[in-house]
Parts: sequence; C-alpha cells; structure tokens
Amino acid sequence: MPVQILMPALSPTMTEGNLAKWIVKEGDKVKSGQVIAEIETDKATMEVEAAEEGVVAKILVQDGTQGVKVNQLIAILAEDGESAADAISKASNGAASSVATAPAAATVAAPAAAAKTAPVAANAATSNGARVIASPLAKRLAEQMGVDLRNVRGTGPNGRIVKADVESAKSGASSASKPAAPQIASSDNKEYVDKLGMAYDAIHNSGVRKVIARRLTESKQTVPHFYLSIDCELDALLELRKNMNEAAGLKISVNDFIIRATALALKKVPAANATWTDSAILQYKDIDVSVAVATPGGLITPIIKKADTKTVAQISAEMKDLAARAREGKLRPDEFQGGGFSISNLGMFGIRSFSAIINPPQSCILAVGAGEQRAVVHNGQLAVATVMTCTLSVDHRSVDGAVGAEFLAAFKPLIEKPHNLVV
Repeated sequence: MPVQILMPALSPTMTEGNLAKWIVKEGDKVKSGQVIAEIETDKATMEVEAAEEGVVAKILVQDGTQGVKVNQLIAILAEDGESAADAISKASNGAASSVATAPAAATVAAPAAAAKTAPVAANAATSNGARVIASPLAKRLAEQMGVDLRNVRGTGPNGRIVKADVESAKSGASSASKPAAPQIASSDNKEYVDKLGMAYDAIHNSGVRKVIARRLTESKQTVPHFYLSIDCELDALLELRKNMNEAAGLKISVNDFIIRATALALKKVPAANATWTDSAILQYKDIDVSVAVATPGGLITPIIKKADTKTVAQISAEMKDLAARAREGKLRPDEFQGGGFSISNLGMFGIRSFSAIINPPQSCILAVGAGEQRAVVHNGQLAVATVMTCTLSVDHRSVDGAVGAEFLAAFKPLIEKPHNLVV
C-alpha cells in the first residue's frame, strides 16, 4: 500500500505553512526517521522526518510553495515492490491513509506531543463503503450532541473518530453559526494606492508576518487593554552591571536585569501571571517570561522558563542563545510558544516610552523605554538621575488595575535597589 505524506501541523496554532525545500527527490529511497523536507511554520523553519520506509513515487507540492494547508497531500511513497504508477493511482483513489511525517527540530528531537498530533487523511474516518470508524464513546456522544459522524474527521489511529473529534466538530459548528466580525480587506489599501498612482515596492508577506498581523489584530479587537506607567532610576543598576561585567568578564545587559526583576515581581504578585478564560482565570505556577526579539521575518518571543530560579548571569547566557537562534529561525516551538508574561524593550532605539499590545493568551506585557538623564527631586532637592519609563499593558478581564499597580510597585524597587537581583 502506498503511504500518503500530508502537510503536518508542527505547532498547535498552525493551519498552513510554506514548503520551503524538499531534501529528497522522486525515485529516492527513504528510511524511517530520515529528513525529507523543510517546512516553514508560523515562527521558524522545521525539518520533517519520514515515519515509514519507501520510495518517493510522486512529489505533489513543489519547493517554495506557500500557504499549504495542514493535512494537504504533499507527496506519495511507494512500498517495496510497488511501482510508482500503482502507488500514485491507489493514493489518488484514497486507498492509503498512513501519515509518514513527524516534526523535528534541526538539531534536536521533536517534542513527543507533536508526533501524536500528526494529521490524518480527511477521508480516513470511513472504510468498507460508508461505515464510520468511531469509538463507542464517540458514537454515543455524537448521538447526544446531534453531530453527524460522516462529517467528522478522525484523529485517532487509522482515522478513528474519538471523543475529542466529536467535541471539536460540535464547537466548530457553533462557531460557524455566529456572524464573523467585520474585517477590512488588506487588498482595499492596495486598490486605493493604485488608484492614486503612488509608486511602491511590494514586499511579500511571510508566514510569520501574517501570523503577527492576525494575532495583534485579534488582541486589540478582543482584549480590553489598559495601561500603567512608572519611572525607575537606573544609576545604581548601571553601576552594579558595570562592576559585574568588569569583575567576571561578563556581558550582562540592562534587559537581563529587567527580566530578573520582572520574574521576582511576579513571584510577589502572582495574580499578574495569569490568563483569562470564560470559565476561570488561569494563574500559572511557573514564571515563564517571554522576551520580544526582532528578526528579519518579524517579531518572535522566546521564553526564559522559570526565570525566578535563575541568576542574572544565567538569564543573560540563555537570552543570548535564544535570540541568536531566533534570528536564524532555529527555535523549537516549545521555546517560543507559551509564557505567562512578556517584555518588549525598545530602549536601545532611544524610545522614551510606548504601549505594547498584549501577546495572547497572556494578560500583561511590559514595555521598556530608554534610560535617559532627567531632572528628579531627592529629599526636596533637585538632582539629575538616569530614568527609565516602563508601561504595563494589562488585560482588564483577568488582571485588575490594583494588581497591575502592585506589580509595578514590586518591580520598581528591584530596579532601583538592584542588589536584591543578585542575592
């Protein structure tokens, strides 16, 4: 029997991706575990391994193809003794339903969960004519919910419909019945510019850029933002940083101290480390801090996990590694998906202050401005100090104004008395 290779879902949020490059060509024999293609996901380029042995009978989606839907047939493998023509004919008629792809990072094994969610063929839920393959629980649940199993795609072994498939189908039907929020077509802007005869260079939108645009639009439209700002004096921190770097030959940045201060402030105010859901506010047990990094393809937020348990030096080393691999597109999904709180620092560009858009499903993001000399008052006397403005964007559904204020009140003394960050 031929083996269908389908476009894999390499992350929980992936609905389509770009087929960057085939590592194999038609006629090549492949082994289980061999890298066969590179797929560009929402945030990175991932290698894809074959799960079964065979000969590449047909490549259906060529190098550089963009917007390939998850579960779309992209290639066909013929088993030993099977001709390429027979394999193509049988696969085209839907005779095969095996999935021969499993995601993997460029240099490390892929998370086990990713392999479990590998896609199956859309028609794999039926066999022997119109008979539906489903678990007894799925059948009973479908009858109770009024779901037609013939319209449900199974994700269990060999396309078997399980409980989760029925629940997803019911949820999808409910969502489909709701009117979609009005959207402005991006093509409207192009038509307007074209009518005016304005000259421009069209820069293609990468998959990453499209995801950023969609998520930020959703965040601004659906999350009730409010903003709190606070000024922090940096002179003591800058002196400590200078001494540490000179004494130990380190290259610790101000941002490394900010990450550490954020983590310790969240430890004092855990209510800010949360996510909103309709049924409950999810308050995270671990303090995982996402840090915005600019890459050639767009913004990405690698995560310093359990940041409250790490020293400034450890955070510095880890952040350098994550940022470098982020710019090369080599982060694993688990290194940038998740996190309970984000930091966005534009101080290196001389930006005095700004308000960042919340990174769903998180509830808070801290926007950090530049440290600059300003006039301040100490004990009734005018003085000059290096001051940094930080603005906290907050989801008011899950974090009240008082909680946001408590977080900043805990953050400020950690920055101004930085010895607390290194003890």
